[in-house]
Amino acid sequence: MKDGLSQIIVNVEAQKDMPTEYHILNRAIFYACRLVSSQKERDFVNKKYDDIKQVYTIWICMNMPEDSTDYYYLANKKLLGNCRWEGKQDMLNIVLIGLAKELPRQHEKHELHRLLGALLSKSLTQSEKLNIIEKEYDIPLEEDLRKDVSVMCNLSQGIVDDTKAEIIINMYKKGYTLEQIADVTEKSISEIEEIIKKEPAMA
Repeated sequence: MKDGLSQIIVNVEAQKDMPTEYHILNRAIFYACRLVSSQKERDFVNKKYDDIKQVYTIWICMNMPEDSTDYYYLANKKLLGNCRWEGKQDMLNIVLIGLAKELPRQHEKHELHRLLGALLSKSLTQSEKLNIIEKEYDIPLEEDLRKDVSVMCNLSQGIVDDTKAEIIINMYKKGYTLEQIADVTEKSISEIEEIIKKEPAMA
């Protein structure tokens, strides 16, 4: 930390897009407060409130209209007098990071967003992601990092495959022909038949 070594609690959340059923800032505030209150009897006991650790809740929201970063924290607005109240004004920290649908070009202002966008991209291949990490950010490609990127790529592909399978089942139930489903999902008829066979309701 800027004032030396400190223990902090960091929570990171990822959203594939902006939620529609609630405002993400409200949820982030709830998480930040819960990270503070959960320290009771674990990180501090009785009335030792000065032992409460700083908390950071970081939200990465994908498929946004533009890249963005917002930082929320406690602020003091003096209304009367000049009394100085001691305490950790920086105890609660909320960071909202918006990632645009398109990967930004190389630019100092977009360094973080390009790195996160590349790692979380569903369109880039594993080798393309590793190339950006190594060439643009000078991050050594050790075996553990390669494995982690591979897991992320497989997870992204798994989500895409699951979504397509759901679309195929729904189209089949609504009476679309195999040829029509193949045209929409860009899968072969044999692949579609295999997915339909695996659906319990179709067996």
